[in-house]
Amino acid sequence: MSKENTKDFNKQMKDRKDMPKIVEMNEAAAKKWGGKTMVIAPPIDYDELMKKVPKGKLITTDTLRKALAKKYQTDLCCPLTAGIFINLVAWASYQRKEEITPYWRTLKSDGQLNMKYPEAIELQKRLLEEEGHTIMKKGTKNIKYYVKDFEKKLINL
Repeated sequence: MSKENTKDFNKQMKDRKDMPKIVEMNEAAAKKWGGKTMVIAPPIDYDELMKKVPKGKLITTDTLRKALAKKYQTDLCCPLTAGIFINLVAWASYQRKEEITPYWRTLKSDGQLNMKYPEAIELQKRLLEEEGHTIMKKGTKNIKYYVKDFEKKLINL
């Protein structure tokens, strides 16, 4: 995200615009994504779900998407807007002093930390370690960070 310090992410998060929006996919898109209907859920829906993750537990972006598809009775939840809105929720929480959303507990689908969260990897890494998680570093040039055995700490929504 660019110019994070100048944006009001909380205002953006609460703006529903025309969401939720249910999209009927054409045959090619349905084949690619594995479903006929897709929801574009509002950012506030992600915030509500991310707040349900207790200390010491984790969730993935895929779990959030599946929960929102179920909520709106669609085959899937848009992966593109999910990524954008999850990051937006993280930045909105980072800007607040109260009602913090524990966004750092939301990992990418493979257990990877999110470089686009506030303060890149460092803050998420520190907060997860404070909650008892072990962070692993993988790679030499394109280094990525993962929560060790993240699958054992996942919750269902």
